[in-house]
Amino acid sequence: MFEAFIVALASVWADSGFSALTSGNVIMIGVGLVLLYMAIGKGFEPLLLSPIAFGCILANIPKNGFEQPGVMSVIMYGIHHEVFPPLIFLGVGAMTDFGPLIANPKTLLLGAAAQIGVFVSLMGAMALGFTVQEASAIGIIGGADGPTAIYLAAKMAPHLLGAIAVAAYSYMSLVPLIQPPVMKLFTTERERKIVMEQLRPVSKFEKVVFPIMCTIVISLLLPPVTALIGMLMLGNLFKEAGCLDRLNALMNTVTIMLATGTGLTMSAEAFLNYQTILIICLGLVAFAAGTWGGVVFGKIMCMVDGGKTNPLIGSAGVSAVPMAARVSQIVGQKANPANFLLMHAMGPNVAGVIGTAVAAGTMLAMIGPVAK
Repeated sequence: MFEAFIVALASVWADSGFSALTSGNVIMIGVGLVLLYMAIGKGFEPLLLSPIAFGCILANIPKNGFEQPGVMSVIMYGIHHEVFPPLIFLGVGAMTDFGPLIANPKTLLLGAAAQIGVFVSLMGAMALGFTVQEASAIGIIGGADGPTAIYLAAKMAPHLLGAIAVAAYSYMSLVPLIQPPVMKLFTTERERKIVMEQLRPVSKFEKVVFPIMCTIVISLLLPPVTALIGMLMLGNLFKEAGCLDRLNALMNTVTIMLATGTGLTMSAEAFLNYQTILIICLGLVAFAAGTWGGVVFGKIMCMVDGGKTNPLIGSAGVSAVPMAARVSQIVGQKANPANFLLMHAMGPNVAGVIGTAVAAGTMLAMIGPVAK
C-alpha cells in the first residue's frame, strides 16, 4: 500500500511542471512578476503591461501544452501571421482625432523628425553584427509603436519577435519615465513656457477626406503597409461616422490578446540570451533618440516661426498615442500652469503613427522580408 502511494506520488511529480522547471523559467517568471507590479502597483499602462506580464509567466510554465490546438495557439497564430497589428491599428484610428494634424499640417514634420530614432537604432544594430533585416526590425522600436514593431518583426526577423515586441511595448508603457528627462535636457525653461495659439476649427469634410486620401497615397507609394495604414484610416472613418461605440469591445479584446501573445513569446529559451540584452539596450537608445529628434526639430520650428511653437510638442512625434502627447502636456504645464499643449501635441503624435508605418514600409520595400 505504501509503495503504491509512493509510486503514485512519483508519477504526479513527473507529470508536473515542477519536475521540468529550469532556472531560466524561474528568472522569467520573476520578470513577469516585476512587470505585473509595474502595471498594477505603479499604474504603467495596466491594459498593456498586465497581459504581457501574465503571458510571460504562462510561457514559462513547463509542460503547458500551448503547442496543441487551443486558444493559446490561436493567439500565437495572430501574432506570427500579422493578424492582430492591423486590428489594433483599426482601434487606434477609431480613438484618434486627426483634427490637430489637419489644423496645423507643419506638425507632420515633427512626426517625421522623431523617426530619427528608428534609423539610429538600425545603424547601431548593424554595427553590432545584426543582419540588415534584423536591424530593421530592431530599429522600428524607436517609433514606440508596438503593433508596427510586431508587424515588421514577423516579416523581417521572426526569431527576434519576442524581444522586439517586449522592448517596444515596455518602452511604450514607460513613456512617462523615459521622455521627460530628454525633453528637459534639450529645451530651456523659456521654451517650455511658450503658450501656443488655439488651433483653428476643422470641418467634418476635412476630417472625412483626410483618411481616405492618406490611404490611397501612402498605400500606392508603399504597398507593404497597406494593411496597417488602411485599418488605421478605416478606424478613423468609423469615428467620424459615429460608430466608435461598436468598436470598443473588439479593441479591448484584441489589445488583451496581442499583449498576452507578446508575453507568450518570452520563454526562457527564446529570451535569455545576449541578443535580447542588445535589443533592449538598442530599443532604449532608439526611443531616446526619437524623442530627441522631435524636440530638436521643435526648437528649429520655434526659431523659424518667431517663438510660436513650443518645442515640447516635438517629443510627441513618437507614435505612442496618446501617451506621448499627454507627457508633452504634463511637462509643459509644470513649466507654465497656463500651458495647454495636449491638442497641439496630438498633431505630431498622429504624424508619428503614420511616420512609423511609412518607415516600416520603406524598409520592406528597400530591403524585403526575410525568406521563409
